Amino acid sequence: MFQIHLGTLSSCQYNLYETFHFRKNMKRIISELYVRDNCHPFKASLLIWVQLPLWVFISIALRNLSLAASDSSAVSVAQNLSVGGVLWFPDMTLPDSTWIMPISLGLINLLIVEIVALRRTELSKFQKCVTYMIRGFSVLMVPIAATVPSSMALYWLTSSCVGLGQNLLLRAPNLRTLCRIPKMKSDSDTPFRDLSAAFLAKYFSRK
Repeated sequence: MFQIHLGTLSSCQYNLYETFHFRKNMKRIISELYVRDNCHPFKASLLIWVQLPLWVFISIALRNLSLAASDSSAVSVAQNLSVGGVLWFPDMTLPDSTWIMPISLGLINLLIVEIVALRRTELSKFQKCVTYMIRGFSVLMVPIAATVPSSMALYWLTSSCVGLGQNLLLRAPNLRTLCRIPKMKSDSDTPFRDLSAAFLAKYFSRK
């Protein structure tokens, strides 16, 4: 019995040793691929770290201008915002009481999340967690956008519309060819048809 236990323990140690060296070699190979193809993941996320602070600062600036009370120049801008709205939000210093912009903001953000999620055939656990977190944040943005000045909600909605447009336009084969974006094996010649089919299959197909 004692010899069998030692043999089992030795086998476990051997498996751990092989796993450790496998992961070490895998990291080395991946690092070499990053250097060879100049495609480190940080470069792909660099734009986010630039956009996010910019989005926050512009939002704070719009809030301060909309709620200005002391600074004479800021008051002048706030007065212009109070009469510079259109359609259902004539006063951009007040929240959107109709909830049209907040709800549109939430729907567009959710649509962007689903478009990105449908591009992958199978998500990892981490990617699923991130996707659910972004979905929750998109829903949370609806009541937040309903309580801030319309100038902020309009900026958020415009930013989300631009993001949706980018996600759709960068799928177009003609635009990718015009911008000289290399074609990958996973790219489709009919991306919009495939996207609509995947969307319908995921949410409207009968199981």
